[in-house]
Amino acid sequence: MDIKYILAEKVRQAMTQCHITTDKPVSARPSARPEYGDYQIDSMMAIAKSQATDPLKLAQRVAGELMNNSQYRHIIARAEAVHPGFINLFLNDRWLLEQAELAFNDPRSGVARQPAQHVVVDYSSPNVAKEMHVGHLRSTIIGDASVRTLEFLGHKVTRVNHISDWGTQFGMLITYLELAENDGNISLSDLEGFYRAAKKRYDEDPAFALKARSYVVKLQQGDEYCRRMWHKLVDISMAQNQKNYDRLGVSLQRKDIRGESAYNDMLPEIVDDLLERGIATAEQETVMVFLDSYRNKQGEPMGVIDRKQDGGYLYTTTDIACAKYRYQALHADRILYYIDARQHQHLMMAWEIVRRAGYVPP
Repeated sequence: MDIKYILAEKVRQAMTQCHITTDKPVSARPSARPEYGDYQIDSMMAIAKSQATDPLKLAQRVAGELMNNSQYRHIIARAEAVHPGFINLFLNDRWLLEQAELAFNDPRSGVARQPAQHVVVDYSSPNVAKEMHVGHLRSTIIGDASVRTLEFLGHKVTRVNHISDWGTQFGMLITYLELAENDGNISLSDLEGFYRAAKKRYDEDPAFALKARSYVVKLQQGDEYCRRMWHKLVDISMAQNQKNYDRLGVSLQRKDIRGESAYNDMLPEIVDDLLERGIATAEQETVMVFLDSYRNKQGEPMGVIDRKQDGGYLYTTTDIACAKYRYQALHADRILYYIDARQHQHLMMAWEIVRRAGYVPP
């Protein structure tokens, strides 16, 4: 029930009965002070101006019709015209009580279902091998409130927990665990310490960094050892995250996880397609897309790397595949992302490539 809409319609009906015709909109708004009624109509000024008449007299005619015609009295207890042309409306308490009772007994509280869309909602997205932080909590809570609201409105919602389960950090961790002769029998708190130690060694030891980068490529290419260790790292992290979701009452489940790794098989085809159509260019085996709308400090178009010289793929390539999959495979009408604002430019650049390639509508 929208009281503003109901009152505006009643005023328009009263105007028709007073033989007042206009193409100007009629709207009601809550009164600022109780002595001005529950709602006010201020449309008479604009209507009177268009008809070259006195707005107060126009308001008096309409208010009189509202008061004298019994069909309005069950909603409007009193209508009064005041200078310079407002109509103050006081609602009928019995009608308000009836509406409140109807809303109380209505499981939808009077909220109508909307024409259904398929909405894919990307939220939470914790990092593997790390505890969730407050940014992940923020995305999780806002995202879950959104999916519940969308479902209540009648939409089909696909929840997606796009976890960071691919990339350089896994090369570092797998290399570190291999050197430590650890077969993956560890907890998430252990992983936090291992990650810090692996990152320190990656930054300081060129041989370690080289091996870690090679393990990233091996992981992407399906190496059995790398995949086995990777599965253990993901399982440890997501088991702990699920405990957090359950404790918070968040609706995300294990089935909603679709991390970066899920799009790995799409990446070669996407890069080949971008190259074949001239959207991307290759320079010494590095594949890049140059975007005129983004400029570097020298004023030149910024290049977005889609495949590195060693054959590894980047987050941008995964996000291109992700948007393509959500539109073309899931047939999403809308896609909502609840993410860190620091990822804004990265995703805007990825989506520009997605649109340029025609993987989603403009």
